[in-house]
Amino acid sequence: MATTMSAGEFLALHDRTEHPDPLVLPNAWDAVSARALADAGFAALSTSSVAVAAVLGYRDGGDTPADEMFGALKRITRAVDVPVTADIEAGYGLAPAEIVERLLDAGLVGCNLEDSVDRQLKDPDEHADWLSQVRAAAGDRLVLNARVDTFLVGDRSVEDAVKRAALYIDAGADVIYPIFAPESALPELTSGIPRPVNAVCILGQSTPAHLHTLGASRVTYGGSLQFHIANEITALAQRIAQ
Repeated sequence: MATTMSAGEFLALHDRTEHPDPLVLPNAWDAVSARALADAGFAALSTSSVAVAAVLGYRDGGDTPADEMFGALKRITRAVDVPVTADIEAGYGLAPAEIVERLLDAGLVGCNLEDSVDRQLKDPDEHADWLSQVRAAAGDRLVLNARVDTFLVGDRSVEDAVKRAALYIDAGADVIYPIFAPESALPELTSGIPRPVNAVCILGQSTPAHLHTLGASRVTYGGSLQFHIANEITALAQRIAQ
């Protein structure tokens, strides 16, 4: 199976002006999880790099070989008939044109691209130039979600996040993802960023509806779904062992 939804149609789902809830993209990590999420009725899915890396036996942070990551992503898209956007970290050292080629070959409609490497923020102007090359190669065939890592490894200021977002939007980003921004910062962030803003929802700590009231148009779960399942398997294994 594979989706026939175009990137433009997928991007249109981010317009939540007439919706009481955000676009919720739960994060799959393999074909089984993707099918479960699609069967639950979600209109689209994301993937989580940390979750995919875990099931492939790697640490998050760019350690997963590109061939293995894109192979896993292709298995996910093949398993469902809803659009899938992928977390591909900082691009695994691939050139922009190759990133686009591999994303399209895997049947994806979009991707996350981070502005940090090895827990160090990239120069924002250099990163914006790189994003513009990805956009040029992709044209209108992919939705680009630019992850802003200032709340993860930077100064945690709204000002820096908004400045970086402006550069990335000028470079062609469709969505901005200030990962781990505190909920208290979301209203100011979303008012200062003229594109849909992706917020992360951690199980048991918030809800998509609440994040939407703070301005988020799109909500993902990062690796928290896979972490929950891994904990369940650990508990089950211990019960069997006993």
